[in-house]
Amino acid sequence: MKKPQFVEGPIYHIYNRGVEKRNIFLKNQDRFRFVHDLYEFNDADSVSNLWYYFNPQTSEVEPHYIPKERKKRKLLVEILAFVLMPNHYHLIVQQLHKKGIVNFMQKLGTGYTMYFNKLNRRVGALFQGRFKAVVVEKTPHFIYLPLYIHANPLKIYRGSTSIDKMVEFLETYRWSSFPDYIGKKNFPSVTSRHFLKECFGGEKEQRDAMWEFIKTKGENLEDIQEIMLDND
Repeated sequence: MKKPQFVEGPIYHIYNRGVEKRNIFLKNQDRFRFVHDLYEFNDADSVSNLWYYFNPQTSEVEPHYIPKERKKRKLLVEILAFVLMPNHYHLIVQQLHKKGIVNFMQKLGTGYTMYFNKLNRRVGALFQGRFKAVVVEKTPHFIYLPLYIHANPLKIYRGSTSIDKMVEFLETYRWSSFPDYIGKKNFPSVTSRHFLKECFGGEKEQRDAMWEFIKTKGENLEDIQEIMLDND
């Protein structure tokens, strides 16, 4: 897929999967690391992975130690939403500066691959080529995209077919921005949620929209993959 021209303003759906569809997250340590990288690499300045960590007591990204020369982050993108699945991830982003998306994704892909390869004593590419990106231009795409992304964990859900139980599963799935959107503090420092909340409503409205989405689409998320323009 040919990448769109990245400019400030539009919303982009970005995703990638493991090479040969292999799992890129083997344990929670890997997932924490990737979420950490979403925060740490979203900076125009050079960064060190040692500066920040996730405090499990506050669910915030907090500094271990910030030297005097450490400046406030200069965000490359606004991350509106994200989800991590065993062998792929999805992001919704807006670019803030020229080449912001490209620079952010290069840092993210390289940094996580280096971590994963070193930890697992492997070499070579981890992801299936460069990241994929789709500009969100059509109304159905914009309406369904956040719901589709946040509903992705239903692909690995094996519980009750009750819609309430499915929504509860999504509320407790840590590797997603959905809990933060419905008021359950998860990784609030990673995402910028004001825009989507202005468009789709607050915590109750977001939960109700997910309930209706599942009721309409069921567990089979492939029903709307043509709209999303990907195929997991």
